[in-house]
Amino acid sequence: MPRLGLSRSPVVAAMFVVLVALTTATVVGLVVLWPTGKLRHSAALQNVRSLGAHITAVERKSCALGTGVCQAVTATLTSGRDKGASTTFTVTPTPGLGTLERGELIRVTKNPPPPPGADPTIKVPPYSFTDFDRRLPMLWLGLGFVVLLLATGRLHGLRALVGLAGSVVLVIEFVIPSILHGHSAVAVALTGALAVMLITIPFSYGLGPKAIAAWLGTAASLLLAVGLAWGFTDLAHLSGASSEEAVLLSASSARLSLQGLLLAGMVIGALGVLIDLTVSQASTVIALRRANPSLGFSQLFRGAVEVGHDHIAATVNTLVFAYAGASLPILLIFSIGGTSLTDAINSESVAEEVIAALVGSIGLIASMPITTALASLLALRMSDRALQADAHAHAH
Repeated sequence: MPRLGLSRSPVVAAMFVVLVALTTATVVGLVVLWPTGKLRHSAALQNVRSLGAHITAVERKSCALGTGVCQAVTATLTSGRDKGASTTFTVTPTPGLGTLERGELIRVTKNPPPPPGADPTIKVPPYSFTDFDRRLPMLWLGLGFVVLLLATGRLHGLRALVGLAGSVVLVIEFVIPSILHGHSAVAVALTGALAVMLITIPFSYGLGPKAIAAWLGTAASLLLAVGLAWGFTDLAHLSGASSEEAVLLSASSARLSLQGLLLAGMVIGALGVLIDLTVSQASTVIALRRANPSLGFSQLFRGAVEVGHDHIAATVNTLVFAYAGASLPILLIFSIGGTSLTDAINSESVAEEVIAALVGSIGLIASMPITTALASLLALRMSDRALQADAHAHAH
């Protein structure tokens, strides 16, 4: 504790005990729930591997059945066994597809050979259009994000980037495979969220009183959100089967609980904004203590809460509008069909988003006083050297 600039006291010792217990439980959860063995893929959901291609010519002509204007595309393969070969295929009108243009990068799939006894007069092209190739634009956008983060955040930006990379790896290597192996989606999501928190906060903000307060505040709020999500998902009779993706998952694996997946999504969705708010509150408390060392607990708490009120209003708006945006297409469909607002909200597809937004918002609101109180208790036990070290680390 002295190494972190904190004096020895029962309050600090109790927080360390809770933190050690939280870390131990997370590690045990990772060990117990870690996916082992080869994942069995579903034949019904297996996608055919696509190949890259570069469009060299596009000719628009009437479709054979008179259903509109088709596009006769000539493209050169840029990957696969036939790399460099030219192929031609026809793309029929599809809502939302738009028009293909010369020079665009696309993805194609190889068509299987015709079955025995098929009509020899029907010619099937060797390849068919699958989708646009979006990887290069995403790569450029990702590089721009990294450059901007490093240019503005410098060392803090680099640490945040490492923490983000570790979190993404954890989700890909643990959360998704573990759920597919049949483990409880809620337990996996909660364990994964706690592990992400234990990775992200130290890498982004270092080790110290601020990280401890943010850790404990986030964990308490996350547990509250899980309890609320569990209870109200059951009270509202949400099955998690309102989307086409959920139906496909249930058809591919009997071990998956769709309701558990719904709860897991709520947990993971609330994590990012929780960490943002708890770290900000802890930073505010320590900054107040550094600016005026004579402030007591109640003064630190009230001062930081005043700042937190503005932050929490903006963050709740962010969370609610994120979920509202996700349900916007569904609401538009209901509006076109003349469905009343009460019936639209009562539908499971919209009710899922409403409950997720409310659960996340309640957890977010609760995290502000919890973290502020924890940070105030720790700030009063920080040495002057630790306060100045925190200011120096924050400045760089």
